[in-house]
Amino acid sequence: MSIRLVALVSLVAATALAGGCVEEEPVHRQRPVVIERPVVQREYVEVVAPRPPPTIVVEQVEPRPGYIWARGYWRWDGRDYVMERGHWEPVRRGYHYSHAHWEQRRDGWHWRAGVWIAG
Repeated sequence: MSIRLVALVSLVAATALAGGCVEEEPVHRQRPVVIERPVVQREYVEVVAPRPPPTIVVEQVEPRPGYIWARGYWRWDGRDYVMERGHWEPVRRGYHYSHAHWEQRRDGWHWRAGVWIAG
């Protein structure tokens, strides 16, 4: 038997024996819960487009109990308008839905996202 073959057989045997010797257990540590008090104000991004949006596209949908249809709108991507399709919103008792829309002001067209309003 050659020395290379003996070394190879020894290496394979040692690897096979050592492979069963290690047992890993996952360590699960609970993450701390952080509650910010007072509530931290997040940044607000104002989207202003330089020109008016295209004509609103009306999507025909059948009523769906327990949901309202949030109309599609034109989203400004920094260079041009991109059509966003409408979607279903679950009805929230005690609230009414204000659809997404653009408002014209002196410095351009301002985006107003669709939101639920109490009342």
